[in-house]
Amino acid sequence: MFSYPPVGFHFSVVFQLFPQTPNDFRFQEVSGLDMEMMMETVIEGGQNRFTWELPVRAKYSDLVLKRGMFIGSGILMWCKNAFENFVFEPVNIIISLLNEQHIPIQSWYVVNAIPKKWSVSSFNAEQSSIVIESITLSYQYFNIISLDSALSMAGNISASGSVGI
Repeated sequence: MFSYPPVGFHFSVVFQLFPQTPNDFRFQEVSGLDMEMMMETVIEGGQNRFTWELPVRAKYSDLVLKRGMFIGSGILMWCKNAFENFVFEPVNIIISLLNEQHIPIQSWYVVNAIPKKWSVSSFNAEQSSIVIESITLSYQYFNIISLDSALSMAGNISASGSVGI
């Protein structure tokens, strides 16, 4: 059966962080889900036409989340605790691309994220716009969870009551 690529405007962001408010799940933009393989250049003796490029490790970009600013957000309290008290509590995040039935078709499990930057959009008396907060997170790595894996995990959750990720 022919299918179209998924749309990027229907997604969810869930922090494994407590306490949270209903507004902590609402984001308008997610970026930074990319990885790059770092390469080491090796020159072989006697070979002058090319060099070898050998994979070393994966490098992950910063994760940037944007949304309308909410007062009293659990995520904002987590960021504030890191910036003001220098208490960094790594959390895992599940970012899911959803279909029209709100079912995840692919998810990214972001591991050990910590806040790196928090900013708000500019205030302008000549415009009637929503204040946007931007949260930049540093993290160790992410795992891509396909629909098949998510469905098997859902089966394990319903069968056993918990799942270990």
